[in-house]
Amino acid sequence: MCGRYAATFNPDDLVDQMEIELDRTADATRSVLVNPQEPPAGAPDWNMAPTKQAPVVLTRPDRSEKGSGEEQAVRQLRLLTWGLVPNWAKDIKVGIRMINARAETLLDKGAFAKAAVARRCLVPAAGWYEWQVSPTATTKGGKPRKQPFFVHRADEELLAFAGVYEFWRDRSLAEDDPSAWVASFSIITTGAEEGLDRIHERQPFVLDRDVWQDWLDPAQRDPDFVRATLADHDPGRFEAWPVGAAVSSGRNNGAHLLDPAPESELVGVVDPSTGQVLGPVED
Repeated sequence: MCGRYAATFNPDDLVDQMEIELDRTADATRSVLVNPQEPPAGAPDWNMAPTKQAPVVLTRPDRSEKGSGEEQAVRQLRLLTWGLVPNWAKDIKVGIRMINARAETLLDKGAFAKAAVARRCLVPAAGWYEWQVSPTATTKGGKPRKQPFFVHRADEELLAFAGVYEFWRDRSLAEDDPSAWVASFSIITTGAEEGLDRIHERQPFVLDRDVWQDWLDPAQRDPDFVRATLADHDPGRFEAWPVGAAVSSGRNNGAHLLDPAPESELVGVVDPSTGQVLGPVED
């Protein structure tokens, strides 16, 4: 957790909702994917998966205008690769294992500690997916059946996952080559709140709007601030429902992935709000 989420918006939508001062999603950036991303990076994506490039909000000096005098930190929207690649990594593939950072150990891990105090970001999302392991139903192969759920804010507001980001340089290329740099991020997770813990034991850490400014402030480098922010976990903001199995394949995309699964398809599924087992208990 978190391994899939829905980013169902265009950059223009985020510019207004997240008070973006500089939209840099049109910048040429290096992708780690072998094949072209589908949907294209920056387009609405209902099945955002690791290694894809996703819209991320961060605050950094604007170096696009050279010679403009003192550089001011501005809130930017960029496309970053999901799966953080530490700047000391020898192999870019390490990012595949770095899609999440646990809030409880964020400041203790070498891959995340420096980014946690100096390079924090927000990851916009409509909601996230998680797979519930059935306590009663099994597949034909005898393994526990897994039911995908979609989780979003009950007030239907945009979600902002707490995240950290990093820059990695390919030293085989010239520094001024746009392909020499990979910008990547991880989503911070925490223990799932009551109800959601019936789906999965972890959930992304969602920051409310009143925290965004301080979280993004690159001058705020106090580890105690990070600890305090990630210790404040307000419950009761989310609702969840089971969705169809199509989301389990990264090749599938579209708004239909958010549609509630028909009751006839629910087998040994636990209702997160009541704990009641829905549908037949066995295949």
